[in-house]
Amino acid sequence: MTRSYQILIVGGGAAGLATAASLHNRDRSLEIAIVEPADKHYYQPGWTMVGAGIFQKEETCRDMDSVWPAGVERIRNAVKSFDPKNNTVTLNDKTKIGYEILIVASGLKLDWDAIEGLTDSLGHNGVTSNYNYDLAPYTWQLVQEFQGKDAIFTMPGMPIKCAGAPQKAMYLSCDHWQKTGRLSGMNVSFCNAGPVLFGCATYVPPLMKYVDKYGINLDFGHNLTKIDGASKTAWFKVTKEGEEPQMIERKFDMIHVCPPQCAPDFISKSPLANAGGWVDVDQETLQHTGFPNVFSLGDVASTPNAKTAAAARKQAPIVAQNVKAFMAGRELKPLYDGYGSCPLTVEKGKIILAEFGYGGKVMPSFPWDSTKARRSAWMLKKTVLPKVYWGAMLKGREWLTRTTKA
Repeated sequence: MTRSYQILIVGGGAAGLATAASLHNRDRSLEIAIVEPADKHYYQPGWTMVGAGIFQKEETCRDMDSVWPAGVERIRNAVKSFDPKNNTVTLNDKTKIGYEILIVASGLKLDWDAIEGLTDSLGHNGVTSNYNYDLAPYTWQLVQEFQGKDAIFTMPGMPIKCAGAPQKAMYLSCDHWQKTGRLSGMNVSFCNAGPVLFGCATYVPPLMKYVDKYGINLDFGHNLTKIDGASKTAWFKVTKEGEEPQMIERKFDMIHVCPPQCAPDFISKSPLANAGGWVDVDQETLQHTGFPNVFSLGDVASTPNAKTAAAARKQAPIVAQNVKAFMAGRELKPLYDGYGSCPLTVEKGKIILAEFGYGGKVMPSFPWDSTKARRSAWMLKKTVLPKVYWGAMLKGREWLTRTTKA
C-alpha cells in the first residue's frame, strides 16, 4: 500500500467533484483524494441541446484540470477492485490505496455492445445517439438533412441516466420537422422497452399533448436488440401483457438510440454491490448498508431516484454532511428525499420542468405549475443551469440544494 487518505473518492464526474469540493469547503484540514483517469470533464445535460443545434459540443467539455477542486489530490488511475473489510482499493496498476472513508461516485456504464451491431452502426447510415459526445452533432445533422419517412427513437429498460433524454431528442426533432413542413409526411415512433411514457405520472398528460401534436406513435414494450445500419433495419423484442414475446423487424431512415445501462463491471462484481450490481446504500443517508464508512451517490448508487445531474447536485452536500457526522460519531442528517429534475424539452424555446422525488412526489423548486411548458424553464436550462453546474456545483457552492452548511 503506497498511500492512505482520510477520504478517498472514486470517480471525478459531477457527483465526485461536487462532493469533494463540498467536503473541502466544510473542513480544509481533510485529506481528500479522487481516483479519476479521464482528462476531460463533460456537462452531459447539454448533449440534448447539442443534438438540437442549440449548443456546440465544445461548450459541454472542459479539461479535467480546470474543474478540479482546490485542495484535493488527484490519482490518475482507475479502480480495479475493492476490499472494504481492510479499507483498501486496488488500482489497475495493482497499487493499493487505503482510506478511512470511501465515497463511490463512479457513474454507470453505457452498454452499447448489449445491442447487436450497434457499435459498428453508430455515426453513419442514420444511426445516432445524444448519449455520446461525438455523436450528438450527428443527431442535429440528421434532423436538418432528413428527407425520409421513418424516424425511430428508442428507450431501453430502466434504470438509465436522465430517463427523459430519449424523448427530449424526439420532441426537439419533431418540432424542427414541423416548423420546416416535413413532419406531416413522416412516421415517427417512440419504441420504449417500458410500459409508460414517463415514470412520474403527473407529467404524462402534458407530455401526451405533445405526442398528439407531433403525431408520434407510442410503441411500449419494444426493446431494441439488434441493428444493421447498412440495411437500415432494427429488430425489437416486443413484450405485451398476457402474450409470448416476439421479435419484429422495423425499417428506418433515422434512428436515435438510447443504450442499455448498468453499473460498471468493477462495481457490480465487488463486495459493495447489491443484487442488481449497484452500490448498496440506504436511500436516505446514502451510507452503505454493510460497510458504515462507505458512502455512494450519483448514477452508481442503488437509490431508486431519477439518475440526473440535479440528483447528484442535491446528494453531494448530503453525503458531505453525513461523512462529517460519521467521523464525529453523530447522527447522520440531513436525509435525501429522492429529488431529481428532468427539463423536458418539448419544443425549441419551451420546457416542462419535471421535478420529483421518491414515490413520484412532485417537488417544484419554483412557485409555478410545473406541468406547463414554459419559456422561463427553457432559459433556465439553456443559460442558468450550465452556469450553476460549472460555477457552483463543481465548486461546492450549494445553490438550490435545500440544505445547510455543517
